[in-house]
Amino acid sequence: MADKLHFNLVSPERELMSADVDQVDIPGAEGLLGVLPKHSPVMTILAPGVVRVKDGSEETRIFVRGGFADISPAGLTVLAEEAVLVKDLNADDLARRIKNREEDLADMDTLPETRRQAEMELKQLKELQAAL
Repeated sequence: MADKLHFNLVSPERELMSADVDQVDIPGAEGLLGVLPKHSPVMTILAPGVVRVKDGSEETRIFVRGGFADISPAGLTVLAEEAVLVKDLNADDLARRIKNREEDLADMDTLPETRRQAEMELKQLKELQAAL
């Protein structure tokens, strides 16, 4: 397909997507980056956010929590630390998990490292919630 961009998104668990598409917008560390077919070579760090995959009138949104993107004229490969389809996120479940984690932190009297880990988990849950 001459006017399509080959796109792969891989997380540690699995390959989430592999398709020929029209455009992919990725949350780069320095801002949003739109990738079209035959893009110049670039490698960038990903910020937490939503990858938007556009093919015709269809759009697929995937939340990523960091990673790397390798862009070349042949296509785009995203290696995500964590990735989940936005349509698979449940707003009520996320709100419940955030509330529970906030309560845990309020009650927590532990080592600084344990507290930092809990705070990081809370931040990640809020990033997922923001993707909705």
